[in-house]
Amino acid sequence: MIHALMLSFQSLSDRRVALVMVKVVVLTMVTLIVSGIGLWFALQALFGWLSVNGTGFWSGLLSAAILGLSGILLFRVVAVAITWVFADDIIDAVEDRFYPRHAAFGKRPSLGAGAQMAVKSIARVVGYNLLALPVYVLLLFTGVGTAIAFLLINALLLGRDLEDMLIARHGAKGAMNKLSRVMLGLFGTAGMMVPLVNLFVPVLATAMAVHLVHSEN
Repeated sequence: MIHALMLSFQSLSDRRVALVMVKVVVLTMVTLIVSGIGLWFALQALFGWLSVNGTGFWSGLLSAAILGLSGILLFRVVAVAITWVFADDIIDAVEDRFYPRHAAFGKRPSLGAGAQMAVKSIARVVGYNLLALPVYVLLLFTGVGTAIAFLLINALLLGRDLEDMLIARHGAKGAMNKLSRVMLGLFGTAGMMVPLVNLFVPVLATAMAVHLVHSEN
């Protein structure tokens, strides 16, 4: 895992990967700003519809909790969705530089297949996190329980997403062992919870997936 991370940092020196990184960061920031504004107004409209005083202590606490959880989840969805758009460019660049033999036999999925996988990924993230929402709310009072539950659930989902990107290209040879997939998911999900760092994690995690898959096969 550490070796894959070091190789991923080396991949950033590739002009193609660096260019994708810039595109992902810019598009993610623009999308998050627009979505964040929309989320704020939606929350205020919800409080108005429920006739809840938005300036009270408990409503303020609830607002902070909802915005915090929604913000983290929103970033997760937006960042991965945008990374899916450029995933094949990242994989091409990393394989051409480090694994030319694998690159020669890999088949880049069609635009339609990539879009379908991206939609499935978003549906899984939203669906599973909505199902886990009552658990997140209940664990708010523990201080760290919500973060741990969110980390574990989304680590499993992200690990699968990253593996799917390679399986779509290399078939069964694109699969990782379960431990590597979970560890990669934990790295990516934890990194996405750290401000500023989270902007770069999706591209790094995608590059790491390439190194993990080809180092195991």
